[in-house]
Amino acid sequence: MVSSPKPLAIKESKVIANLVSEAVITIACGGGGIPIYQDGDSYQGIEAVIDKDSAAERLAADIDADILIILTGVDNVYVNFNKPNQQKLGHVTSEELRVWAGEGQFPPGSMLPKVEAAIDFVERTGKQAIITSLENLQHPEEGTVISKASHTVS
Repeated sequence: MVSSPKPLAIKESKVIANLVSEAVITIACGGGGIPIYQDGDSYQGIEAVIDKDSAAERLAADIDADILIILTGVDNVYVNFNKPNQQKLGHVTSEELRVWAGEGQFPPGSMLPKVEAAIDFVERTGKQAIITSLENLQHPEEGTVISKASHTVS
């Protein structure tokens, strides 16, 4: 088994920021990226797997994105998912999500990495994150909107 560290930085973030500022559609961090470390004047690979949600969060923070939108197979994040008392989460704070994550509400390797990435982005930047489905992308505010304190979509 290999480790799955959170990325500390995205080496190409300045290039990606320049592309985005020039309105170039930019696809990055789709597979999480290739983990490296600097060894003097060169870079060395590390045997690890970078989580794509963590990589997306790190890149969004590094390039000063206005918002982080994480797409998944369901329209919203849920507590008590697939249980009779299932509850769809609309507008929530990062602290509320952190409490539910601590209670084990989100499956590891599924919704938990998305929730953790959203929490990290909101708490690192003070900006909002949204977790929703591709079908909701035209109306992302219908998904789960995560903010630091207020419940408003910018």
